[in-house]
Amino acid sequence: MTNLKKISIDGTVVEVDGGMTLIQACEAAGVEIPRFCYHERLTIAGNCRMCLVEVVGGPPKPTASCAMQVRDLRPGPNGEPPVVKTNSPMVKKAREGVMEFLLINHPLDCPICDQGGECDLQDQAMAYGVDFSRYREPKRASEDLNLGPLVETKMTRCISCTRCVRFTTEVAGITQMGQTGRGEDSEITSYLNETLDSNLQGNIIDLCPVGALTSKPYAFTARPWELTKTETIDVMDALGSNIRVDTKGREVMRILPRNHDGVNEEWISDKTRFVWDGLRRQRLDTPYIRENGRLRKAGWGEALVAAATAMKGKKIAGLVGDLVPVEAAFALKSLIEGLGGRVECRTDNAKLPAGNRSAYAGTARIEDIDSAKSILLIGTNPRVEAAVLNARIRKAWLAGAEVALIGPAADLTYDYHHSGTDRAALAALVSEAGGKEPDGKPAVIIIGMGALIEADGEAVLSQTMKLAEATGAGLLILHTAAARVGALDVGAVTDGGLTAALDGAQVVYNLGADEVEIAKGAFVIYQGSHGDRGAHRADIILPAAAYTEENGLFVNLEGRPQLAFRAGFAPGEAKENWAILRALSAELGATLPYDSLAALRTALVKTHPHLGRIDEVVANEWLRIPLRDAAKADFRTAVSDFYLTNPIARASALMAELSAAQAARQQPPLAAE
Repeated sequence: MTNLKKISIDGTVVEVDGGMTLIQACEAAGVEIPRFCYHERLTIAGNCRMCLVEVVGGPPKPTASCAMQVRDLRPGPNGEPPVVKTNSPMVKKAREGVMEFLLINHPLDCPICDQGGECDLQDQAMAYGVDFSRYREPKRASEDLNLGPLVETKMTRCISCTRCVRFTTEVAGITQMGQTGRGEDSEITSYLNETLDSNLQGNIIDLCPVGALTSKPYAFTARPWELTKTETIDVMDALGSNIRVDTKGREVMRILPRNHDGVNEEWISDKTRFVWDGLRRQRLDTPYIRENGRLRKAGWGEALVAAATAMKGKKIAGLVGDLVPVEAAFALKSLIEGLGGRVECRTDNAKLPAGNRSAYAGTARIEDIDSAKSILLIGTNPRVEAAVLNARIRKAWLAGAEVALIGPAADLTYDYHHSGTDRAALAALVSEAGGKEPDGKPAVIIIGMGALIEADGEAVLSQTMKLAEATGAGLLILHTAAARVGALDVGAVTDGGLTAALDGAQVVYNLGADEVEIAKGAFVIYQGSHGDRGAHRADIILPAAAYTEENGLFVNLEGRPQLAFRAGFAPGEAKENWAILRALSAELGATLPYDSLAALRTALVKTHPHLGRIDEVVANEWLRIPLRDAAKADFRTAVSDFYLTNPIARASALMAELSAAQAARQQPPLAAE
């Protein structure tokens, strides 16, 4: 049975879903309706009244288009489609009145407001307001809130749209903000003066339509028209969030989300948004060679010759780090294996079978979570490992999905059934599912790296795949490394994993792997962007570009290839990752057969055709690994500190402050003496 309804908007008849609100119907008809409180991903508040339209034949007053559905409109006297006007004199007068009310108490501080130039209130005051005010009384002022080190508040500018309250309550799942008081005394506040305890709180900066909530680290540093904007991909987790990097000269000034319904909707985590100060600190900007126990600066020619000399005729192991683009992993594999060496990308010892894409990229899409009726989490805390994915699970839970967890109990911002903490709980579910038919309801199983990095990781994965097969559920593997799926796709693995790759290696070529402890004895060549753990262990350091400084391909946890674009240039003498490997191959006399990134990508796609299907999730052939018994032990989560998971985050002063604040919050409260 169809639910389509015809409606006339400004003389144009369109056919839309009856469940649509008038503001959505107007958008479908190509008519822009101004709004402050309405947001498609939040519940409807209907309190700013800026979206007023005239419904012909309805009440003799304008109607809030965000709060009325198309199905509620009455047809004309002869059955004609309902008529809505968005530009009549009634609507024009109503909008001017609303704008006049909104500006009664709004301070005239646009010149010093960080929202200036991208402010909804500025734009709509120009488009729909009048050039005078009849209000002569003194303006009201409000005290600013302390929401923590991320969000700057100027509450005198607040127009009480409640977007921030609805976001923190509905999406982030915290209850620390609300509106108190009535009339002129009403104000948005945080209860008991709490700072926000969420790793998604930065999104309220984007949601705020005025300058009441702005970015504290970005404050007073740049105007939007001074910035160069680059659309790219985030690498702070394996979700592959779509972001926009804004640069001023060579410096990254801020990072904002881009809308992608299939991946991150329009949210990003605080680590993604605020990690940019880590791109400036502790950078490697010149090659180094260790002599007599000390590192000294060197030129590129000298460093490459030294690296080639060290590698020739030796047993070599190559390690692929967590932030490496697919092209660099492919080039490293070609180079090292061409010299008879071994390459490994599973640097956390994850038991992920190479060659079986259904076992490391899964069979579900991220957006399948939205329609799932049951979600099972195994050995993972998605709030810490992929905060935006966790918000998506919360959205499904709000829509009625049942969530179960096997692993350590945690505050996930939604209710869940805690099915147990150990492998026995998973085995019980597998045997229970084996004895009954699937119920046909959409379900998703999400397994984290905490379940796969132990010695019995492959047995746990085999049981999880058996459970997915028995219940008809889709499988998602929640990786913690942005580079992992792409490196597995190009086969940067060794049978036996990290231990086998490093076994007997005389030279270790470390491509940005900073989470690995390399035993003494091996000669280490480190190629990376930051002076982190990998550089401390290195005998030769080759400075490379970070993720905002080179074009690259990244494959997210569901197996979706996405292109990251260069927003700025690497500091000093640092080079792009693939170019360093190409130059080194020439010194080794084993020149790689490409002189440009385009030629490298052509070779990559020729070998692995699915990597050329940008922004597509390829269906993976289901290959269940043989069922094996797991050990008797509890699961643990792979990420202990959300803010310090990679070298860029560890170089960030802000991430260190947030990590310390998080640790302090987790301390048990002390009783007063």
